[in-house]
This record gives sequence, structure tokens and C-alpha cells, in this order.
Amino acid sequence: MDRREFVRRAAAGIGGLLMASNLEAAVSTEPGTVPHRPLGRTGHHSSVITLGGMTITRESQEDVNQLMDEALAAGVNHIDAAPTYGDCEVLFGKALAGRREQVFIGCKTTKRDRAGATEELHRSLERLQTDHIDLYQMHGLDDPEERKQALGPGGALEAFQEARAEGLVRFLGITGHNPNNLLAALDEFTFDTVMFPISFTLQHHGFGTELLQEANRRGVGVLAIKPIAERLRREGEPKRYPKCWYKPLNTNEEISLAVWYALALPVTTIVPSASMRLFRRALVATQHCRQLTEAEHEQLTRRAAETEPLFSE
Repeated sequence: MDRREFVRRAAAGIGGLLMASNLEAAVSTEPGTVPHRPLGRTGHHSSVITLGGMTITRESQEDVNQLMDEALAAGVNHIDAAPTYGDCEVLFGKALAGRREQVFIGCKTTKRDRAGATEELHRSLERLQTDHIDLYQMHGLDDPEERKQALGPGGALEAFQEARAEGLVRFLGITGHNPNNLLAALDEFTFDTVMFPISFTLQHHGFGTELLQEANRRGVGVLAIKPIAERLRREGEPKRYPKCWYKPLNTNEEISLAVWYALALPVTTIVPSASMRLFRRALVATQHCRQLTEAEHEQLTRRAAETEPLFSE
């Protein structure tokens, strides 16, 4: 499928890009465990759900340890941290004491210069209590000028490449909410992964479809954030999940359908909304992956059509 056809099918409706083969590949042979998928061309296989740093930030160490126990027991092997996520690096580091080898650690930096990125990387290594980070990512690379700085002379990319040569990081990635800027970054450097928002509502409105196709064409691993986000919160609407700036889906049925939709796309892993309760619900959904029925497709299509997306290109 060429780029034009890919985008046309995405615009035609949320069912246009669902790929049964992807969902079938995500079905685990061991009941109750989370399936794993190849992370692009890295050679690593990540669980189809990632435990994100915002999920655990500002939680007690006891609760984080319990969630980590549950996640590892279910087969989750990918976590994602960042200095901007409060105390998550410290919490992750303590929760993983003695079992670092069980997880693939992703971390990020918002620093765009070489010196700043180097300094922040070493701080993250210390806080995570590890001698290496598996995937180091340029965090929130949405501004074209910041992209030029980070990828130019004296930019963060130089720190990334030096760290990889020294064995401090293994793979390099980018994250953000601006698909066009992320596409430009992929044109300028061979990154291993890209992380950006993917949901049934966003796909229905055509957000990120070209980036998704191009990443897959190049063998770049795709990490999908906000897969169970619904819409912006309305004025005066109760904030049920304090760490979510938007309104996430809430019921088990809604979350399951959204998760199964996302996993039928050519993505490696999803990173659910910033809530332990929502993570646990999404985790259950990944343990019971199945194809959406025609009626469920229609249900999501109607809902997406009536919902203003969180982002637009």
C-alpha cells in the first residue's frame, strides 16, 4: 500500500487500517499473559503494553512495587520513564532493584543540546539505578526549531550517539505530538523508534496516519500513547483521574475496545493513560486480545465521528 492509499483508507473510517494479522500476532499462547511484538528492527520484543512513568509518579513506593509485581507476572517487559514525570525514575529504580534484567527501560530527555542531554542522561541512570538505558528518546520533539537544534552541530543527537558508543544506551528514539515534525526527524536520522498519540478517534480524523505508515515502511518501532484518551475535559467536569489533563475512557468495555483497536494497527506497544487503575484495566484487555466485531467497528466509528480529537495536524 503506497502512502496516498494509506492515508485515503484512514480517512475513510477507523476500520480502514485495522489489520487482523497484527491482532492475531498479539494473541498469547499462554492464557493470562501479555503478548510481545518486535520493536521495529531492534531485535527486541516488547510487551504490547508499556508501564509508563506518569502512571506511577506521585504514588507510594509500596503501591508502585505492587503494580510492578503484577505487571512483571503478567509478562510486561517494557517501562517508559522521563525526568519530567516527577519522581518516576526513583520509584522505578527502587521497584526494579534486583530484577533490572526483566525489563526494557525507555527514558527521555527534553534537552536539545549535547551537554544538557549528556548531563540529564547520567542523572537518569543514577535515579533508575542502572548502568544502561535500553531506549533513549528525544522527548516532545514538536517544534521544528528544536528539531534542528537537537539534530544539528552540538545538539542532543551527538550526546545520544556518544552514549550509544559507550554502551550507556542501546537504541535511539523520538517522541511527540507533531507527526509532521517527527516525520522530518526520521528523514534526517535513522531513529529506532517513534512514540506518538494513536487512538480510534485520532485515526478516524486522520491524525498521524502518514507517520504510522512511514515508520512501518522504515522498520521503526511504534509506541502508541493515549490509546484510551477520549476528549478534552469540559469546563466544570469532574476530574476523575487527577494525572490526566484530558478525559480518558472509563468503563472496562470502552477501554477494551480502544485497546483492541490500537493493537490491530501496526504498532508494537501501547502506553495507557496516567492512572494505576486505568493501567490495570488496559492490562487485562491486552491479556484478552481479539478482533473487533463489525458492530463494534460501527460503534467506534460513530463515537469517533462525534468526538473532537485531542490533536490535529
